[in-house]
Amino acid sequence: MALSDEQLERYSRHLILKGVGVKGQKRLLAASVLIIGAGGLGSPAALYLAAAGVGRIGLVDGDVVDLSNLQRQIIHTTAAVGTPKVESAAAAIRELNPEVTVETHQELVDASNIASLIDPYDLVIDATDNFAAKFLINDACVLSGKPFIHAGVVGFAGQVMDVVPGEGPCYRCIFRDMPAAGEIPTCKEAGVLGAVVGVVGSLEATEAAKLIVGVGEPLVGRMLTVDALTMNIRRVPLPSHVTDCLVCGDHPTITTLDPANYVQPACAI
Repeated sequence: MALSDEQLERYSRHLILKGVGVKGQKRLLAASVLIIGAGGLGSPAALYLAAAGVGRIGLVDGDVVDLSNLQRQIIHTTAAVGTPKVESAAAAIRELNPEVTVETHQELVDASNIASLIDPYDLVIDATDNFAAKFLINDACVLSGKPFIHAGVVGFAGQVMDVVPGEGPCYRCIFRDMPAAGEIPTCKEAGVLGAVVGVVGSLEATEAAKLIVGVGEPLVGRMLTVDALTMNIRRVPLPSHVTDCLVCGDHPTITTLDPANYVQPACAI
């Protein structure tokens, strides 16, 4: 199908971009992405993917907008305080790009619903703020063969990696077991610089677009780390295959999602 005159103008900077062009733009228009968490990471990820023309974006978040969110969750406004985050984010996306189909899921992700949530989408973005959610997203995506972008932020530091099942290590390969409750502080406990969350969420959108278009070198088998205090940005190589990984190793022991292993629901940063 040919691009419309409006699409030719809207996406003109993509169309002249080597590696994207008309073919890549059509891939973006046909793609679907589920963003788990409509907060600090999900805000720039959703806005940039909508601006890029991703045809269908799903938003999952069970929370409402709080005044303390606005320091970093730029998709929401002061007027949206008290409203569901998915509705506030969906409204912003539709204002930015009315062509995008936005699907809202006002619920917290847990072991009972994640498989059905991720199933209709091509790719998943992890925009959550706790380890139980990150392990849950990883395990569900690996078991279903669904690629996803992981990110985490606390304080002045952040990290991003792509997980493409069968093509590189997963999140559990690298971090192995869930840390004990309270062992590592959350953003709510330690604080976070809002702009850092925005940078890392934008990197998630970048990686998602690269995977969809099929351009460049995605962060598969490598992790990008950002230290904003020193502006030290590193690309850390990861092992290509972890034979004893519990979910994607040679003899996995995690073959189904046991709710007892994921006691904390997914919340946004």
